Amino acid sequence: MLLARTLARALALLTGGVLLTACAGTSPSSPPARPSPDDLIKAATQLLTDGCLTRQGLTPPRPGQGPASEARQQRVADALFGAGPAELSLTLPTGYVVRAHTDGCLAAANQRLYGDQRRWFRASVIVDNLRAEAARAHLTLDRVRARHRAELADYRRLRAHAVREASALLNHTDQPSTESTRP
Repeated sequence: MLLARTLARALALLTGGVLLTACAGTSPSSPPARPSPDDLIKAATQLLTDGCLTRQGLTPPRPGQGPASEARQQRVADALFGAGPAELSLTLPTGYVVRAHTDGCLAAANQRLYGDQRRWFRASVIVDNLRAEAARAHLTLDRVRARHRAELADYRRLRAHAVREASALLNHTDQPSTESTRP
């Protein structure tokens, strides 16, 4: 059951922005809305992870799919998130330890988009937990941000790289093939 919830959460993360962007209505006379940077990264991540899973003979999870066997769920989870002990680990000032795998489809997608999976892991975990650190240390968020200028700069630099990579990947995927269709 925990595995099913984990897969459902991951699927929601990967598809949430894509579905919102796809459902946003525009009038026929207005130009299509540009996807947000979050939406670009989510769509590219889903494209990359879907391709990775498919190359391994697995069907990417989708909302509304029928229940899969526990064995299939485990195979998909291992392929998507990695297996065995996590290779990346960071202990936060709050005492929590965050771990991640360097193998698996999601790790490969992060490496492709951000260019440096280890640096992205460290920067994103720290930046995502600045509020918790401020609350625990009884400091203002501005003061905690000042302590983490280097991580914030890394976060912005790596995220900008991911947006450029995602845009290029999605634009390339949307282009009609120039290859001949003759046998």
